[in-house]
Amino acid sequence: MKNLLQNKEFQLDEILFENRNKNYGAYVLRNEADHILTKSMFIGIGVFAMVAITPLLMNVFNATEVPIIVEVPPPYEIHNVDPPEAPPVVVQTTPPVAAPVNTLDSTVPTPTKHAKVEKVMPKQSDYDHVVAGTKDIVGVPPVSYTQPAVQDIPVKGPEISVQKPVDNTPKTTVDVSADFMGGINAFRNKVVNQFNTSAMDGTSEVVKTTIVFIVEKDGTISEVNATGSNSDFNREAIKTIKAVKGKWIPAKLNGENVRSYFKFPISMQFE
Repeated sequence: MKNLLQNKEFQLDEILFENRNKNYGAYVLRNEADHILTKSMFIGIGVFAMVAITPLLMNVFNATEVPIIVEVPPPYEIHNVDPPEAPPVVVQTTPPVAAPVNTLDSTVPTPTKHAKVEKVMPKQSDYDHVVAGTKDIVGVPPVSYTQPAVQDIPVKGPEISVQKPVDNTPKTTVDVSADFMGGINAFRNKVVNQFNTSAMDGTSEVVKTTIVFIVEKDGTISEVNATGSNSDFNREAIKTIKAVKGKWIPAKLNGENVRSYFKFPISMQFE
């Protein structure tokens, strides 16, 4: 500090400002420079110290003790609980069993070389009150639905000729079913005789399918399909049905020939 207060340049200032006015101006500033710097340093240190201590003092005066709150749980209350209700009793009802329908065994006999018993195929008239199946079942007659004839109501006024649109869709319900010329038994015999048994492997199992085709108005057949599970048997059955020669008598509805579906079940056993 002694070296800081004693400025060695003071002697140079006396020489520089000798015989000059020293009461003001540069001489005064140079003479008091060390004192001003020292004073400024202490003032700066004091201001910095106050700024640094102020937050600490504020924390000391503002610090308050935070109370600790302990929550006490409410007392438990025990209530009586009603017993659970008994589950409802489930009553299982048996659905009514439908009465069997009169069924006639229309399966084609298996062609063999030495048949001991020759099966007599049913006639077309036997199917009046029964349905075709694989075995004979005694039951109620099948319900047949026929569409009533459309009656034309005369309307007074000038006669206007109205042409009805032609309905060419195949029918499933007709007044008179389609039939093969010569009878269904003749058609069945032709199918049996023309069936290529060499195309099937002998598994000693009865193979079944149902052929569905459309009998056209001119007596020809079209759209022959098979619904059996054996694809080879279905293919050969369709081929045989298409190869049968002969015409069909088309079905009739309201006295007119119509296209109709015809189902023909086939079952065979290959040894």
